[in-house]
Amino acid sequence: MLIGCAVGMLTGVALTVLVHARVRPDVVIALVLGIPTVSGLLTVLFSGRRWVTMVGAFILSLAPGWFGALVALQVASGG
Repeated sequence: MLIGCAVGMLTGVALTVLVHARVRPDVVIALVLGIPTVSGLLTVLFSGRRWVTMVGAFILSLAPGWFGALVALQVASGG
C-alpha cells in the first residue's frame, strides 16, 4: 500500500502538470477518490487469489496519494 500511495502521489503531480483544462474541484475530488476506491474495493471483495487482493489494495491506495498531491499543489499555489 505504501508503493500505491507513492505511485498515486506521482500520478497526481504528473497529471496536474499535463492537464490544463478547467475542472470544478468537487468533480476532481469525486474522480480522484471515487474511481480508485470503488475499483480497488471491488477487486479486493471479489478476489479469489492473493495476488488479486494485492492488486486491489494497490489500486485502493492510489486514492490517498493522488489526493495528497492535489492538496499539496493547491496549497503551494496559494489557492
